[in-house]
Amino acid sequence: MKKKHVIFILFCLSAFSISAQTLEEAKELFKNGQFEQAKPAFYKLLKSTPKNPNYNFWYGACCYETGEKNNAEKYLVVGASKKIQEAFRYLGQLYSEQYRYEEAEENFSAYEAMLIKNNQPTEKYENAIKQATLGNQMIKGVEKVAIVDSIIVNKSNFLNAYKISEESGSLSPFNEFFETEGNNEGIVYQTELGNKLYYGDKGKGNHLNIYTKTKLLDQWSEPALLPTSINSGSDANYPFVMSDGITIYYASKGKGSVGGYDIFVTRYNSDTDNYLNPENVGMPFNSPFNDYMYVIDEFNNLGWFASDRYQPEGKVCIYIFIPNESKQIYDYDSTDNGKLISLAKISSIKESWKGREADVKAAKERLAEVRNSKPQAKENNEFEFVINDNITYTRQADFTSPKAIELVKKWQQALSDYKEQAQKLEKQRDTYYKSTKDKQNSLAPGILDLEKRVEQMDNEIKLLEISIRNEENNFLKK
Repeated sequence: MKKKHVIFILFCLSAFSISAQTLEEAKELFKNGQFEQAKPAFYKLLKSTPKNPNYNFWYGACCYETGEKNNAEKYLVVGASKKIQEAFRYLGQLYSEQYRYEEAEENFSAYEAMLIKNNQPTEKYENAIKQATLGNQMIKGVEKVAIVDSIIVNKSNFLNAYKISEESGSLSPFNEFFETEGNNEGIVYQTELGNKLYYGDKGKGNHLNIYTKTKLLDQWSEPALLPTSINSGSDANYPFVMSDGITIYYASKGKGSVGGYDIFVTRYNSDTDNYLNPENVGMPFNSPFNDYMYVIDEFNNLGWFASDRYQPEGKVCIYIFIPNESKQIYDYDSTDNGKLISLAKISSIKESWKGREADVKAAKERLAEVRNSKPQAKENNEFEFVINDNITYTRQADFTSPKAIELVKKWQQALSDYKEQAQKLEKQRDTYYKSTKDKQNSLAPGILDLEKRVEQMDNEIKLLEISIRNEENNFLKK
């Protein structure tokens, strides 16, 4: 009985401490970010004086901060109606998350005006206004994308959910690929041929930037920083390069993001030896939250991207979709606004299947096959090199002649250079056929020079192969 009395007394004391919490104590808790503890006191004060704008604001802000966001709006609106400055900031954030961008822009603008009036810094909220303006534009161009499936996974190992083909290259965490310690958030993309890397790493200012490395013989080159159009001073990471070798998708928190990481695409321009201005891929891929690691598996005709929209801390949702050959958007004027927001949010993946049920069924079958297939061990074959009628080598280590080994290294580098120039030539030819007559005239001399160079490189490779074969055969006869 004594034990029960002690528990009862402690319960009463605890209840009394909450009910007796003063306004000043609640405000101090609020100031220190202890919203859960402050909320009961503000609620009690609000019940006794429901029209008090300060009580409405404090309680509404506590609701927002503790995850009761749908309940927060009506209280914050009361606070804003009485010009409580922070109420406008909270409403701007809430409306952005709800894709109500016009209202978000209005509230952020009102908040910025108050900051200016009180001689407070405005830079952060100038960016919030730009994001709201951008979001308002993007909601008018939501792409028609069939989302095949979605799975929620731990962010710490989210790449395990990407079941992409070998033909699409490979993805690895930075520390795992480079065998380093620490907590580097960078992601490494390696091309199918294994001769090029694109990856995120910490640069100046402690921001993540995207770098690239090329394999030279059996070693990686020094890292090269991608241009400032991609590395804009804010975090840039999660690169993926299409099989054409020129189209790169990545995620950035910089200019043109609607919030957190946004997915962008750009293409390498061989004429200028630089990348085109990056484009935001838009909604539903991007959101006011973090969206990243956009991958197109051309071999299986499946796309993947990650998002932490509406996810608990430490979790991320992986969406699998059918890549479009060309972008098609929902008609903004004829589509109900609520439905458009729902499609942009990906509130229901089935909602995106309308009119594409057969495509989705086929994609689901491909996805199931990919998920159920067991990864095959890669052969250690580096190449196939015929030495004579009876012997074919598949690795550099197979060669026995010291001279042949040196020549093989040169041959492998020559092959890599040849492939790079041949791809460059193919792209220039493609550009030529798509260009106007004047543009073709300007491109023609460069293409002719490159054709001669590629032909010359091909001949040099054939001569190297003859020399390697002779050296190795002579050595074997000794």
